[in-house]
Amino acid sequence: MKRISIAGTGMYLPERILTNADLEKMVDTTDEWIFTRTGIRQRHMAADGQSTSDLGAEAGKRAIADAGLEPSDIDMIIVATVTPDMLMPNTACFVQNIIGAKNAFCFDLEAACSGFVYAMETAKNYILAGAAKNVLVIGAEKLSSFTDWTDRGTCVLFGDGAGAVVLREAEGDGGILSTVMGSDGALTELLMIPAGGSKSPSSEATVADRMHCIQMSGREVFKHAVRSMCDAGQKALEKAGLSIDDIACIIPHQANMRIIQAISDRLGVDTDRFYLNLERVGNISGASIPVALDEAVKNDVIKNGDNVLFVAFGGGFTWGASAVKWEK
Repeated sequence: MKRISIAGTGMYLPERILTNADLEKMVDTTDEWIFTRTGIRQRHMAADGQSTSDLGAEAGKRAIADAGLEPSDIDMIIVATVTPDMLMPNTACFVQNIIGAKNAFCFDLEAACSGFVYAMETAKNYILAGAAKNVLVIGAEKLSSFTDWTDRGTCVLFGDGAGAVVLREAEGDGGILSTVMGSDGALTELLMIPAGGSKSPSSEATVADRMHCIQMSGREVFKHAVRSMCDAGQKALEKAGLSIDDIACIIPHQANMRIIQAISDRLGVDTDRFYLNLERVGNISGASIPVALDEAVKNDVIKNGDNVLFVAFGGGFTWGASAVKWEK
């Protein structure tokens, strides 16, 4: 059976850093309050004029170079994002133009924080079907543009950044072993940006009511996130014929340290086997897993032959998990 592998990784985090001490000057909060509830110390913020496509393009260029390819070798680009440059055209087209991937067809995929897992599985199936050969998959977010900076419950969470991978057919026995995805549309109101679409078009009222910002029911999100990520992870392992003991590294969507600790407890795995960068980058939604993956690979945390598990959840509600045998 054909295997689709990750041939290259890349990531980009903006230079500007917003610390908890900075947030203390903006809202009624403290470093201790933020860190004990989230595990976050700082997050990266895009510069003025920097868009999601700018972040994604930089990560994409690095992933293409890491794969030993040129932009012209890429024949498909998927950008997973909830913070597109515009509603139309898609952000992937902006990325294509920036990096010069003139031979690629492009589209965005929106599954919130699960977007990268969904996009990888989509790319994998395009390659298996013979419709693409070298696919650039990017998770990119500029969440600072959609954050309510007066809401201390959410503004402390989010950051900006992008991560990317190049997928192509594997020569060995490595690559994506299994993927499990799920959704529950009955939970849409738990995590959303209410306005700006056809349901609630932009107006003076939607802007005044901050309806273009992220809204979240934290306690309910916590409960569903832990259950869905654990279930998806266990199903992905079963589908791949693996047990949790076979996994060298778990890369979760990094939303909140309490969520990650609860997943660790449920799976019976010490957090030492999780790759975590939440303290340094915050919640970067669809960029979370690919940024962490690039760091883990470049820091030799993940080595050839290692089995890696990605687990994610996001608004929708969406969730997903992928088991990957690392071979590069």
